[in-house]
Amino acid sequence: MIKTLEKYPIATLSIVIILMLLIHLDVPNVTIMEARNFITAREIVNDNNWLLTTMNGEPRYQKPPLPTWLTAISGLIFGFKNLFGLRLPAALMVLFLGIFGYYLSLKLELSKKHSLNNSLLLITSFYVFAIISEAPWDIFAHGLMLAGLYFLFLLFEKNKSVWKNALLSGIFIGFSIMSKGPVSLFAVFLPFLISYGIVIKFKSIKSKITPLLSWVITFILVGGWWFFYVRYADPEAFLEIATKETGNWSSYNVKPFYYYWSFFTQSGLWTIPAFIGLLYPYLIKRVENKKAYKFTFWWTISAVILLSCIPEKKARYLMPVLIPLALNTGFYIQYLIENFKELTSKKETLPVFFNFGLIATIAITLPIALFFILKEDIQQYLINYILTSISAILIGVLIFKSLIKKRILQVFYLTILFMVSIFLFGLPISKSFNKNDQFKAINSLHTIETNYKINTYSIGEIAPELLWDYNGILKDIYKNETLQIPLETNFGLLIMNADIETITAELNSNYNLKLIETYNLNVGSKMKERLIRQFYLVSKK
Repeated sequence: MIKTLEKYPIATLSIVIILMLLIHLDVPNVTIMEARNFITAREIVNDNNWLLTTMNGEPRYQKPPLPTWLTAISGLIFGFKNLFGLRLPAALMVLFLGIFGYYLSLKLELSKKHSLNNSLLLITSFYVFAIISEAPWDIFAHGLMLAGLYFLFLLFEKNKSVWKNALLSGIFIGFSIMSKGPVSLFAVFLPFLISYGIVIKFKSIKSKITPLLSWVITFILVGGWWFFYVRYADPEAFLEIATKETGNWSSYNVKPFYYYWSFFTQSGLWTIPAFIGLLYPYLIKRVENKKAYKFTFWWTISAVILLSCIPEKKARYLMPVLIPLALNTGFYIQYLIENFKELTSKKETLPVFFNFGLIATIAITLPIALFFILKEDIQQYLINYILTSISAILIGVLIFKSLIKKRILQVFYLTILFMVSIFLFGLPISKSFNKNDQFKAINSLHTIETNYKINTYSIGEIAPELLWDYNGILKDIYKNETLQIPLETNFGLLIMNADIETITAELNSNYNLKLIETYNLNVGSKMKERLIRQFYLVSKK
């Protein structure tokens, strides 16, 4: 079985993505970042405006449009109410990332088995797959950048197909810029070049100056044309948004320099192997391809240092570090696969037994934890509970058995299988947390608007999740602490609880306000006020 998986690496990666991500792609609730991106894709199609992107009818140039275009196309195919279709492009980009992680590993002169393991580590690293729901556009930027770096590596290393590699690298890097601006240039591209310069050296660059110039021109044209177009077509909005976004880098969500130092924990199940893989003095003596290990090591460290220099920091910004980190961790996993049976030092064996023993223990005890979590809902999710429990216990026992026999390759694949089984059988159980008796979808507001023949406005910027569910435009009429009262005699107002007293006091002298409905889009018991709106019918006295 294992030999078959290794013989067909792309098929193996595809199967893992299908089972882990695609089967239940529509199960997770829509997040704030997803809502923003889906709204923009929907408005592209509704307005037939594919260049000057909007959200709630307002210019949204913070994000370049390539992923939005792909999502809009998928929405046209599957429908904009189909979450599977809207999430499909981002999920497939995880597979795309894994495939180019595999091919780049091969070009680093690693074996097919080692290269496949690198890619499996990459696509199962926690924030690589988790980011497709929190901030799906990031996976496009970094996945496309990795493809660009693969062809750039060929351009540097090979004397054949130089122009082809320069063109393909330029196109993919340009596509990355068209996905999230210069973010991946800083977080993936620049650390890659730094590491390449330190370890491999730029030996034959002089003979490739002309192709390299064409490469630069290509990625600037492919990546920059939309920015130039918007700057010309809508200069005022473009400059306002650009100024605000640039200011955020130094004044918004500011964290200390060392905030990212626990970056290896973002790899999830691979946290301990990832940490040990970064112990350079230990592992450099044990790996066969020292140059390749040095390359992935410095690529990882350079990325962390560069990201740490930016004052604005968020956990999800670390996702690009997981690309070289997965390749770097692969050296430690490969060392264990080849040598663990002969290892006698407890300093080397105990971390392995602890890491995978802990995973096996979690797997075996998972059914008990799920039983107490589900409680009275267990009947509703009985099939998923049974399948999750059986697979988890079986995999946990097999991991322990393989650990005792020191068969690390089997342990590694069983760990992958455990993660896949959790998503395949267990993910629907997450719906059991959707317990809010006060939940009220805002899309039902259209019925009220039709009955009263009114338009609805928002007091303050509406939460993206509410706007996505509403499926329309909700103009904000309260900006800069000024209320811009509509001209209609009758209209609807969506107001947050905190603003009700202020707004009603301002309107009471000339308008009658009648509370019609409370919309609450919180799916769980924890209430977020930004997802609650009171709907008032407003009529002139």
